[in-house]
Amino acid sequence: MLVTETFEYDGGRDVTAYVPAETPEAVVFAGDGQLISQWGEFLNAADDVPPTLLVATHRLDDEMERLHEYSPGFEPERFAAHEEFFVEDVRSWVRTRFDLALPAKRTAVFGVSASGELALAIGLRHPDLYGTIFCASPGGGYQPPGDMGSSLPRAYFVGGTEEPWFLENATRWADALRDAGADVVITERQGDHGDDFWRQELPLMAAWAFA
Repeated sequence: MLVTETFEYDGGRDVTAYVPAETPEAVVFAGDGQLISQWGEFLNAADDVPPTLLVATHRLDDEMERLHEYSPGFEPERFAAHEEFFVEDVRSWVRTRFDLALPAKRTAVFGVSASGELALAIGLRHPDLYGTIFCASPGGGYQPPGDMGSSLPRAYFVGGTEEPWFLENATRWADALRDAGADVVITERQGDHGDDFWRQELPLMAAWAFA
């Protein structure tokens, strides 16, 4: 079942949640909600994935505006405003609307391309809330910081064989997190940027994180 709520943020921003038939045992928060929210049924159909609530905030239509909201290096104040919406408002709605507040080890943050940068930034800033980062084909606007911090989430990356720049970004992040002591998986799949391997990988990510 899909549930959509309109928030006051930015003059009205939708968030869509896929609610599994059974009580959720895990939750995945994501950006790019118009796309990713549609993957909830596919995610929950996997045999080795527990019932998982997929909560996805909708993106802006303009690609540059989307990037500046999702990647912290372009407009820090704008990123911070969206971060507060994503971390505070959306999580509060999930607690109230679905009576669900799961620990970090049962909570992931997921993104693809620019929202992959969002997932990395949110996960690194809030490891006490999001125990795992799922990141597909991240853009290059957000680079690994020199100091990763002492508390790191787990991370699962995927990139495509036909998108070398994005695969390189994923590999750079995977190497940096692994060198900092994080538990990291990186997988290379056949495909180009935006291909279906993003959706196909999500159940594998969830099975790895929530098994």
